[in-house]
Formats: sequence, structure tokens, C-alpha cells
Amino acid sequence: MYRDYHLIVEWKWGGPNHGKREGRARDSGILVHGVGEDGAHDGIWLQSIESQVIEGGTGDFIMVNGRERPTMTAKVREFNGQFYWDENGAPKTLERGRFDWFGRDPNWKDQLGYRGPKDIEKPVGEWNRQEVVADRDTLTNIVNGVVVNKGYRVYPTAGKIQLQSEGAEIYYRRVEMIPVENAK
Repeated sequence: MYRDYHLIVEWKWGGPNHGKREGRARDSGILVHGVGEDGAHDGIWLQSIESQVIEGGTGDFIMVNGRERPTMTAKVREFNGQFYWDENGAPKTLERGRFDWFGRDPNWKDQLGYRGPKDIEKPVGEWNRQEVVADRDTLTNIVNGVVVNKGYRVYPTAGKIQLQSEGAEIYYRRVEMIPVENAK
């Protein structure tokens, strides 16, 4: 079980998607605070909180349910039923669904190669640095040096870590974890 850490993952997209995601946005993720039975979610993943890696949505937080539901509160602005992280927004607690990163395009399309006008993720073939900082009951997503999302009152506050791919070819060159007391 991991808690109070600074996780650094460097990744880049490869070629096209395969299987059910063919022709759709490249999709992967870093699932943290994984608890419970293997395959509790869709027969594949642990119950967890996902630091999303998807074209146009890298940095979103997704609640991945299992036997129970993870929870998180974030300050958000709501637009068309979506919750976008906003440090000056109103608190919202979720046990399912997602908190979108602050610059996610509200007109996002699930299509291969999608790029939003404010995307911080680098183009296909270039290396990205994604960081998840778990500090007590707070999770922070940092993409290429920019804080893009933050949640607090996170449950659970510790667990396993999973690297996910949903049919997207993805390369990793660095996966490093630093205890949070040493990361500041």
C-alpha cells in the first residue's frame, strides 16, 4: 500500500489504437489508491482513482468503483453537467464520474489525435511528464509542470498503483516514486 508519495511517470503515445478503441482517442491512465479485489471494476482494474491519460483529457480524475466507491472533493466550475477543476470554484464531492482538468475542451471528441485548444499534453511521439502527488487526503495532478487538477478529502488515502492502457500503444521511460516528505 502506497501513501504520501510523489509519483513521476514519463510517457509518450505510440501508433494507433487497437481493438474497441480503434479510431478513438488514445486512452490510458495511472490508477492510484487501488484497493480491494483484482478486477473489481469491469473485471479488470482495482477500485481506485485514475489520473487520466487520454488525448485531450490528460489530468482528469476519474472515480473507478469496485465493491465500494472512492470519493473525492474538488473545487470546480460546472458547465453542461461537467465539473472542471477551478481553484476558486465551489466544492463538489463525487463518488462516481470525473473531475475534468481546468482546460479540458468542453467540445472534446473521442477521436484519434484529438487536440483541445488549451491542451498541455504534448503531441503524439513526444515525451510527457505526469505527476501525482498524494499528500494525506489530497491528490494533485501535474502535467508537464502545470498543476491541472487537485482533489481533497480523498478516500481511500492509500493503495496500490496500476498503469493502464485501453488499447493505446504507450511507452514509458520513467516511473519513480518519492516519499512526499522528501519531495517538497
